[in-house]
Amino acid sequence: MKYLVIGLGSMGKRRVRNLKALGMQNIAGFDTRPDRRLEVRKKYDIPVFDTFEEAIKNYSPQVFVISTPPDLHMHYAYYASEYAISCFIEASVIDACKIKELSERIKDSKIVIAPSCTMRYFPGPKKIKELIYSGKIGKVLNVNYQTGQYLPDWHPWEDIKDFYVSKRETGGAREIVPFELTWLNDIFGKSKALACVKAKLSDLPADIDDVYHCLLQYDNNVLANITVEVISRPKSCREMRVIGSEGEIVFSADTNSVKYINTLLDKWVEFKFDSGTIENQYINPEEPYIAEMKDFVSAVEQCNQSLFPNTLDDDFDILQTLLNLENKVVT
Repeated sequence: MKYLVIGLGSMGKRRVRNLKALGMQNIAGFDTRPDRRLEVRKKYDIPVFDTFEEAIKNYSPQVFVISTPPDLHMHYAYYASEYAISCFIEASVIDACKIKELSERIKDSKIVIAPSCTMRYFPGPKKIKELIYSGKIGKVLNVNYQTGQYLPDWHPWEDIKDFYVSKRETGGAREIVPFELTWLNDIFGKSKALACVKAKLSDLPADIDDVYHCLLQYDNNVLANITVEVISRPKSCREMRVIGSEGEIVFSADTNSVKYINTLLDKWVEFKFDSGTIENQYINPEEPYIAEMKDFVSAVEQCNQSLFPNTLDDDFDILQTLLNLENKVVT
């Protein structure tokens, strides 16, 4: 299989590393920026192209990995569907209707289109799911969750005004709401928007809301208060407390652990996680991204969409939740 990574920013470079870690030999990259092409060619020793047309003509890829800004995802995904090219798509935040239409277009196709769901591969969310599904805290009643990182720390090597996180439609906090819902919905079920408060609280030089407070209802009347922000500094934030009828679960990025207690225990049971392999200037380990890419590669090689855990329909539902939250903004 010949893989073309479209977009060679921080995520595109990570996906090149993922594919190399999986032993993929035929990888090329495309980006319009010469500095990114030069960096990737030097670092990863793969061919790079300065136009999409040249990449298609001279490389003939069979698989796309779309790591562009969100407003370009569907452009390349629709091309892939037209020419029977399987593709992986980074987390989306816009174009819900196009995503739904694309899902309908590929229903009878053998190609695989895999929207990213990276957080499902992180050890914390995996352990939370395991504990809940095994009944360790009884029936889930309430969830409180906050996640955030100061926006200029996302890409410390470039100004936020130079990439998509500073645009209102694809703004940092807005983008992370559906990114987080991909794993929250996997654990708790389909989410229903109840209310939302969003605002610009910081002095970030961008016309975006930097905080989203989201009130959701899940199956079996589970309430969830989700805060997504891009103002936490100097450290990023990821903290969760799940209250059940028989106990509690606490997830903390500061301790890199998940712990639980229930009515049969006298003290917390804690699971600590390895920090993994963290590349320079990145904050998250490589291993979850490699595991996600491994499932995508397996699905492509076996022409089996079901081998990847996320679907376009799932993404559409999540984006509908985002839109419904924004329609229920409390002022």
